[in-house]
Amino acid sequence: MNYIGEFISLIVACLWTLSALTAEIASKRMGVYVLNVWRMLLALLLSMLLMWATTGQALPLNAGWEAWAWLLASGFVGYFLGDWCLFNSYLTIGSRFGQLFMTLAPAFTAFFAWTMIGQTLSWHALLAMAITLGGIGVAVTDSRGTEDGNPLPRRGILFGLGAALGQGLGLVLSKIGLDHYVANIPAEQLANVEGVLPFGSNLIRCMAGLVCYSAWLWLRNHALKGGDGRTFWGVVGDRRAMLAMITTVFSGPFIGVGLSLTALQYTAAGIASTLMAMTPVLILLPSRWLFHQPITMRAVLGAVISCVGVSLFFLL
Repeated sequence: MNYIGEFISLIVACLWTLSALTAEIASKRMGVYVLNVWRMLLALLLSMLLMWATTGQALPLNAGWEAWAWLLASGFVGYFLGDWCLFNSYLTIGSRFGQLFMTLAPAFTAFFAWTMIGQTLSWHALLAMAITLGGIGVAVTDSRGTEDGNPLPRRGILFGLGAALGQGLGLVLSKIGLDHYVANIPAEQLANVEGVLPFGSNLIRCMAGLVCYSAWLWLRNHALKGGDGRTFWGVVGDRRAMLAMITTVFSGPFIGVGLSLTALQYTAAGIASTLMAMTPVLILLPSRWLFHQPITMRAVLGAVISCVGVSLFFLL
């Protein structure tokens, strides 16, 4: 059988692990607002460059108004609302526990895919999803994995839930927009540009994210300042912050999200979202190195269970 969608989803999980770690570093040094304006701006410019190099047009003007409408809505829900919650969860409870709540995203994705586009899953796919998510939950819900052993703050929990909801709904909106985009391309041209269409779709989402974050800053009268008071241009001299931000862009909204939309072309949204949710397990060891968060036997057990769940996607 062809498992290209599943393999791409696992690659996305690795990229999002890197993105989560570098985003936590960048958020702490730049502030959420400044980071996201930089992140959306750079991702948009890179996406435009890619589209120009591959199609001769910097913007996907041939996508059609329906695709643009759905993808702009996806950018608002996913990049603005969802990522705003996610990055604030990184500041409140850290990237490891912020990713814990992202394990709820597959459930939201499957629900919205069922209600909005009628996409259903087989019993073995549901079983694999349940085992994978169960293992992830075991791995990251041990309170001994926190630095101080205290319960997670309510504010951080709410941010995490908002992030998962935003990703789940945003992914389904992206799927609808991408389908409209593909349908609007003439059949004789589709084979030549099919691989770049997810990146064109992501470009439109980035436009929505950039406009929303910029408007949010203006309305809040931040004058392009982050939560720590640093100015938009003032962070340029912080090499560590800029390196972390650039890494976040490449592994997240540019390549990572582009590949996540590619995965939706080859497998069900719920399956893709579940495999992408492996990030909380993959992040355990790097979090130990970077942020000195302990790894318990329960975390190891959860990782093993998750790997069994992932293998069932390919064996059943």
